[in-house]
Amino acid sequence: MDRRKRKKQREKERKKERKKERKKERKKERKKERKRERKREREKERKRERKRERKKEREREREKERKKERKKEREREKEREKERKRERERNEHCKIETT
Repeated sequence: MDRRKRKKQREKERKKERKKERKKERKKERKKERKRERKREREKERKRERKRERKKEREREREKERKKERKKEREREKEREKERKRERERNEHCKIETT
């Protein structure tokens, strides 16, 4: 009788011990999983950040190009204006000569 009780008791203790072990293992696993998850999140965030940076950079480049283009356009406009002015002066000069 006593033997059976001890045996049962040992079984209970083993069971309890295994339960504790499994609990510890699950805890470790959750911890690892959280760590992996944080790592994934950091990676995603870095990726988003790089994407934002590239986008900003492209926008700056486009802006530079637009600025250059506007400058060229102003220059062309000035040139056309000068040409018109010269044309008017020539016309004025011709009018004066004919009269």
